[in-house]
Amino acid sequence: MAGRTRSAATIAIRATKNTTSPTLSTSVSGSGGSGGAMARTLARSQPRRRLTWPEAAPPVGLHLGVALGLMRAARRSRQIGARALQIFSDNPTAWRRRPEPPPNAPEFIAYCAREGIETIAIHASYLINLAGSSEPFASQSRAGLTYEMERAPAYGASLVNTHIGSHRGVGADVGLRRIVESVRSVLEASPVSVRLVLENSAGGGDQLGSRIEELAAILDGVGGVAGSDRLAFCLDTAHLWGAGYDISSEEGAVAVVDRFDALIGLDRLALIHLNDSRSALASRMDRHEHVGAGQIGPVGLGALLRDARLAQTTFVMETPGADEGWDAVNLRRAYLLWSGAPELPTLPPKAFHTNRRSTRMGPPPAR
Repeated sequence: MAGRTRSAATIAIRATKNTTSPTLSTSVSGSGGSGGAMARTLARSQPRRRLTWPEAAPPVGLHLGVALGLMRAARRSRQIGARALQIFSDNPTAWRRRPEPPPNAPEFIAYCAREGIETIAIHASYLINLAGSSEPFASQSRAGLTYEMERAPAYGASLVNTHIGSHRGVGADVGLRRIVESVRSVLEASPVSVRLVLENSAGGGDQLGSRIEELAAILDGVGGVAGSDRLAFCLDTAHLWGAGYDISSEEGAVAVVDRFDALIGLDRLALIHLNDSRSALASRMDRHEHVGAGQIGPVGLGALLRDARLAQTTFVMETPGADEGWDAVNLRRAYLLWSGAPELPTLPPKAFHTNRRSTRMGPPPAR
């Protein structure tokens, strides 16, 4: 979300390369004769996977729209070779929540487990502001996030990711105290199987959480209350870039991971939103771009994917045109970066004129 456009200070914060290469799933054609021809024309219950990631790779996937149903997103994830999936459980721009998950949620959970989609994450409503103090919005934010945490198991989700919010002019110190109070309340009231994931911001306007130090202050403030072991964080690479962290090089990307590890600990880095950026470094703006095709570029993003310390961290792309086939393109680009590719194929002009509306909707209501 774009806020004020004042510039942030640029932060200059090496990458270990995993030399194990991922393997492409390939089909073997029949060797002549009618048997081979018949084999090629047999209908399959599901399309072949486009990619097969090796076990050493971290779980990588995308945020996909579920306006046409949970199973469509699950099947698409499997088809393109994703091992993670992020969704909205409901309309992300409304407070009103559906009373029950979709009827096919159990089928969705079973399918993802069977097909190797290891991580399911729910992205909470955009309306939630954990730093706000104005009522009724502050209470609605806590209640809304608690509800997302409570319903996550019904979708098979182990993570609920939320934007931290804005202090709305009352000051960072007041806002951080409100965040701590809100996080404590949500953790104490939520299931033990679900982690609450706080996402860094680009720092526009009065947004909090653009600095790793602020994230660490939230963790320290939450302390040892019930459920505090389930507090985790998400680093969005486009937000890091907008906030002034230069992650375009291996050195810069690894330095950010080092800093997070020193202040917070990598066991609490549950998600990385692997997004390139259309915005300038330190612009405090948040405009996502295809992986490796923006201002950050392939080098730093590849360094994050290959960092062996992040093998248990889930990478999710929130890139443009996911409903137009660019989801598969971006997953393959991430795959190439993990394998050590120094460059990526040039995207055609149409890649930069896409529609993201379907990814901003929750599942359709039950009929």
